[in-house]
Amino acid sequence: MGNSKWMRNGFVYVILIVAVVALWFTFVGGDGGTTKRSFGEVIADIQNQEVERIVQTDGSLSIRVHYTEASGKRTADSRLPNDTDIYEALGYYNVAADAVEIDTKRASRVGNWLGAFSFILPTLFLIGIVVFMMRQAQGSNNQAISFGKSRARLFTANKPSVTFADVAGVEESKEELVEVVEFLKYPDKFSSLGARIPRGVLLVGPPGTGKTLLSRAVAGEAGVPFFSISGSEFVEMFVGVGASRVRDLFDQAKRNAPCIVFVDEIDAVGRQRGAGLGGSHDEREQTLNQILVEMDGFDSSTNVIVIAATNRPDVLDPALLRPGRFDRQVILDRPDIAGRKAILEVHSRGKPMEESVSIDNLARQTPGFSGADLENLVNEAAILAARRNKKTVGHDELTEAIDRVIAGPQRKSRVITERERLMTAYHEAGHALVARMLPNSDPVRKVSIVARGMMGGYTRVVPDSDRLFKTKAQFEDDLAVFMAGHVAELMIFEEQSTGAANDIERATAIARRMVTEFGMSRNLGPLAFGKKEELVFLGREISESRNYSDEVAFQIDKEIRSLIDTAHARAQDVITREADKLEAIAQLLIREETIEGEQLEALFDSPRPSPDLVGPPTGRPATRYGQVAAADASEGRASERPERDRDAPGFGQLRPQPAG
Repeated sequence: MGNSKWMRNGFVYVILIVAVVALWFTFVGGDGGTTKRSFGEVIADIQNQEVERIVQTDGSLSIRVHYTEASGKRTADSRLPNDTDIYEALGYYNVAADAVEIDTKRASRVGNWLGAFSFILPTLFLIGIVVFMMRQAQGSNNQAISFGKSRARLFTANKPSVTFADVAGVEESKEELVEVVEFLKYPDKFSSLGARIPRGVLLVGPPGTGKTLLSRAVAGEAGVPFFSISGSEFVEMFVGVGASRVRDLFDQAKRNAPCIVFVDEIDAVGRQRGAGLGGSHDEREQTLNQILVEMDGFDSSTNVIVIAATNRPDVLDPALLRPGRFDRQVILDRPDIAGRKAILEVHSRGKPMEESVSIDNLARQTPGFSGADLENLVNEAAILAARRNKKTVGHDELTEAIDRVIAGPQRKSRVITERERLMTAYHEAGHALVARMLPNSDPVRKVSIVARGMMGGYTRVVPDSDRLFKTKAQFEDDLAVFMAGHVAELMIFEEQSTGAANDIERATAIARRMVTEFGMSRNLGPLAFGKKEELVFLGREISESRNYSDEVAFQIDKEIRSLIDTAHARAQDVITREADKLEAIAQLLIREETIEGEQLEALFDSPRPSPDLVGPPTGRPATRYGQVAAADASEGRASERPERDRDAPGFGQLRPQPAG
């Protein structure tokens, strides 16, 4: 490939050099100072004794006149009259033959060739330029002529760079795609039973969960060609180009069958039809229609499987999701603790880790992290270790990498006053104290007053285990933790600052969702208020329609106010009661700047409070989790409710968020 490209470029350079030489001989010539003179002027110069000699080429009427040094040594070209030779011409003008020196030269073949080349080479030069431009226009990097060709990148089957062994944390999804591998490798096994090979598989999941990686692993396991293209590469400013590229892509796929066609971010071209305005939408609809037609055109013997990826399945056209096109959907969610452990083990291969590093501990500290987040975490830890001139990656680098992924890099160079530093310390101490004392709050893992990103300090709370849901008591404790920084500032400094702005914003958002979405209101009951509306061609919420009256809106505002006021009062009660602990945490932060959860726990004499009691709606005495059945039995009613572990997984955050 490289040699042929060099030869093509070398050929073009040779043509350019020869053409330049020909143009030089054509327009400039080799003498530089030659002029044209009539033969009568030459005779006059001879009579004035200005001509030194005349050179005539044999068989030609052209002569070259050389002047004397006294007249300014130069040359001139002239032609003889009446088809005579030089001697006859001089005699016609009564000039003696010995008045000037006359030389006769034989005709030069080189001169004849140069004369021919002076015409041929410029022509060849122009033809070469045209051919060169046409070849460049047909190349893959030029869109002027080849804009209708597919932009798909082909990964050959003889080099499977990714297999299922390189994908961790999505075991259920891999099991779904094992069948696809078998379809591609052993199609007769299924066709003999009358089973139809699936035409399309849609991978659905948040960004960074490994959709593209998993699709490449399917191609690597099956050992078939893999065409990769993004949905946005179909759509151009020219109407019909996307449909042409779709046809070209599927033609290539059929010629290379069995193979896999992977379309990343298919929502860029597969959004619901008839929901937008403008010419670009018409072009997208034509492209989508062509995809639908091509997928319908597969027969049972065509071993071409289309795998598409998206994180917005709700905006896709229903015709794209029906059986016969995308036959199955594979969900890739954020990994649980076992998945995170497996992903961390994959990405830590080949990296020298210290013996003290615990993959289990890292997996517990990273709930809500996607596969891409975990890969970035290990990479950041390796970079930090190299920056510190260490030979191995240790626990400190991995812990620092977690904070970098969540909140950003440290900003130790940020200049703040001593009062601001004190306010930050007491603010974060308030968060940490209330989170430590409230039973339904998540444990505190780290508290820091070192600025990260846009935050002046942060408190990181992480649950002990993954959660599938979250209770009202946990939400209420979270609200109190959010308000604790504001309360601590107000109690210690007797004034408010902008440091609690983000805490108040997030607390208000949680309280609103508790009332309007989760049905956790005491007075309004289990009702959902407001319907979010979005336009499919935008794919983003643009408004929220009010399906409730103004009176209900007033009640919603009162409920939100009540939740925030209650959280504020609870935080104030804890901080007032444990003022000495607030002071101890703040002073430790001022000295150390960053403290871990173990250091925080060492400041307390008693263990962390157990979860709050649950009060039944019938007004019976409050009972702990696991004791509800006994309470029912004491009242003569058998309960079928099994015992529940209070530490069972609940609905958790997408990732641990700092409270400050």
